[in-house]
This record gives sequence, C-alpha cells and structure tokens, in this order.
Amino acid sequence: MKKRFALVICIVVCSVATLVAQNFQRRERPRRMAYQTDTVMVHDPVMAYENGTYYLLSTGMGVQWATSKDRKTWVIQTTPYIENIPAWTHDSVPGFRDHVWAPDVIRWHDRWWLAYSCSTFGKNTSAIGLMTANRLNGQWRDEGCLVASKEKRNDWNAIDPGFVIDDNDQLWLTWGSFWDGIQLARLDANGHLATTPVTIARRHRPGDPNAAENPTSRFAGRNAIEAPFVMKHDGYYYLFVSWDYCCRGAQSNYRVAVGRSKKVEGPYLDKEGRDMLNGGGTLILEGDKKEFEAAGHCAAYSFPDGDVFVCHGYSVALNGGSMLVQRRISWDKKGWPTLE
Repeated sequence: MKKRFALVICIVVCSVATLVAQNFQRRERPRRMAYQTDTVMVHDPVMAYENGTYYLLSTGMGVQWATSKDRKTWVIQTTPYIENIPAWTHDSVPGFRDHVWAPDVIRWHDRWWLAYSCSTFGKNTSAIGLMTANRLNGQWRDEGCLVASKEKRNDWNAIDPGFVIDDNDQLWLTWGSFWDGIQLARLDANGHLATTPVTIARRHRPGDPNAAENPTSRFAGRNAIEAPFVMKHDGYYYLFVSWDYCCRGAQSNYRVAVGRSKKVEGPYLDKEGRDMLNGGGTLILEGDKKEFEAAGHCAAYSFPDGDVFVCHGYSVALNGGSMLVQRRISWDKKGWPTLE
C-alpha cells in the first residue's frame, strides 16, 4: 500500500513539474508571428531578388530579415534568418553573442553566398563567416570563416563584408571599418582568400592632422570609413563607402561617398580625380535634418524595375530611430550616380 501511494505521489509530482517546465518555456521563448509593414526598422540593409520575391537582410540576432513582392509592403519575419550560428564564431570572437552585423548576399555559380560579421563594438577582434544555399529560403550550410582580424595583429577590422563579381567571373570581397580603412581580396571557388588583402579607401590620408577624434572607440582610431559596397555599371566599378559615425541615434553623422574605377582592384577616383585611398570620395547622400539626421551603410542594385540604392537613415520623426531608405539611381552624362 505504501509503495503504491509513493508511486502515485511520484507520478503527480513529475506531471506537475513537466507542466511547469513547459509553461516556463512558453513564457521564456515566445514565438511571434510574421507581420506586414511599410515602415521597416533596420540597420545595415542589403537585398536580394529571387522568383519574384525581394529579401531584405540586416543586422540583428541571427540576421534580421523581411520579404516583399514590391519593396513597398514588407513581411517582417520574427525568427532569425540564420537559425543556428556556428559555434566557431564564439571561439573566434570573445564576447560575440549571435548579434550578427552587416550581412551581404550574392548569387554566384548557381549558389547563394551569404557573408556575415561577428564582432563587438569598437574592437577589431572580428570574423566574417560564410554560408551557402541553393535558394534564399532554403537551408544554409556553414562554410567556415572567410576572413578574421585580431587586435594588435591586423590594422583592419573584419566586418562589413561586400561581394562583387568582376568581368572575368571572379568573386571578390570588400570589408572594413576604421583602422586602415577598406580592404579588398579575391576569393577562390571555395570562398577562401586567394590574394593578400589590400587597402583601397580611407577617410583621411595617413597622418592627416585634420582628422577628427573618434567619439565612439579608443581603439579604432580616426579613420572614419566603413561599409564598402561595389556596384558595376557601364564599364565601371563604383565603390560606395560610409563616412563618419553611425549608431548614435539622432547624434549620428553618417553619410555616403562614392568613387569609381575601370578595375575592381582600383584605384577608385572621385569626380575631381582624387584617389579614395588618400581620402577622396564624392558625397552622394547625407542627412537633410528634416527627414533624416544622417544616413549610411548602403547597397546598390540593378533590379528588374531599375537601379536602386538602399541604406538606413536615422529618422528625425522617430528621434534617431534607424529605418530603411530606398532611392532610385539615375546616371549623369559622365556616368556618375545621383539619387532621386
């Protein structure tokens, strides 16, 4: 009798414990449903297009993402685009906790290639990871580390990747934030670096006494340039970069400059012929202080409906909230881009 009573008590306790655990999990890990909006809050946006659907990827836990048929109404997905961040990222970047920065994605050799940044703010112990998939809504495969930087070892920061395919069907990667500026290297067919990284753009020429102090990091220095993106158009490679400081809400002074080259390796020159390697660059977008305090971290595409420029802007109405900006690109008689 005592044994039977003890068994009943044990079953009841276990059942209650199971229900408590299940309810705790539900409270701790709610799963929100996707929702529609025409105002998208993003940071570091990039886009891709497949089978009539636009994909918008941006900084967030496991990469934030949304989809759209017209780039006007977006379906915000509430689960991470990368469900499982590879464990090697945490080993490579102390303090990284799955908040992925500044992804980029491109179609090359019948596969999608996704690069993403793992870092901590203001430091250059960072890594850029690579994943591949057959479809944008498919299963992503970890391809390991594309490139990594380490404090006191590298004078550049392995974040803000941007892919570009040259006229010989070779895949290149640009990246960089502060330190010695924007880097470029060619990739092999497996996504490994095939050339030594070289610097192709800086905010200031080395040793420039007019370079302003960095208000955000005591490690990164004064070379306030980052977020490279290269677009091909009519025989030129156009290098877009972001100058000055993001991530400060209404205090941000981010802005976008551009230069171009006949070769993907550069040199990239602005409208006045100044080399971006020594601080050159023609401003193409900055805050108007009416709609946006500042704007930057851009990408540019030739979509079925024309050439499009995207970035994030720090909204005046939202007190510096970061939202998606889209502008049409037109080209002047000399082949320089302007935003409509």
